[in-house]
Amino acid sequence: MGDTIYLRLRHKVEVMPGSSVRLPEVAQIVAPQALMPSLRGMTVFQVTPEDNQFAVLDAMKVIREIALTFPDADIQTIGPTLTIIEVIKKKRTASTLLFILVWLLLFTGSGLAIMNFHEDVSMMEVHQKIHQMVTGEENRSPLLLQIPYSFGLGLGMILFFNHVFKKRINEEPSPLEVEMFNYQQSLDHYVMMHENKESIRRIDDH
Repeated sequence: MGDTIYLRLRHKVEVMPGSSVRLPEVAQIVAPQALMPSLRGMTVFQVTPEDNQFAVLDAMKVIREIALTFPDADIQTIGPTLTIIEVIKKKRTASTLLFILVWLLLFTGSGLAIMNFHEDVSMMEVHQKIHQMVTGEENRSPLLLQIPYSFGLGLGMILFFNHVFKKRINEEPSPLEVEMFNYQQSLDHYVMMHENKESIRRIDDH
């Protein structure tokens, strides 16, 4: 029995079009020091135009590549058996005009949503009744309640999203970040299943 090589595939890697993906880019490696130079320089995947934006690298392909160089090695895989290879064709730069348009759209939409909600629950009447109960006076515009309520609404949104501009308030993720994480996990799972089927189909065709 030869030397033992331990591999742990990474969940996802980003590469440029036409690049050669080496083993350390897609996996963590634990092996005898004598084998490490060859393992670090080993190419396990070649990006082609057919791969489009995503490709999936199977652990079995990695094992086959290593076995060609080290046929007597005992290769052990730990953790994930698939790695998503995302081909980054061109980094997009945000347009200032587009940013302003999106910001105005979100600002207007969120403002209308808040106003419509307040109209549905008759928030103005509630403030008027609370003001009359506390002060004993009837007031059609109880600014004493409305102004603090408006500031509190904004503060509550900041606490909910856990960000002040780019600065995080605490280490706890916001509900939006959790939903984005769950969406990314579902997207990665779909890519793994779909692209892996496409790879098997192409192999069968040959």
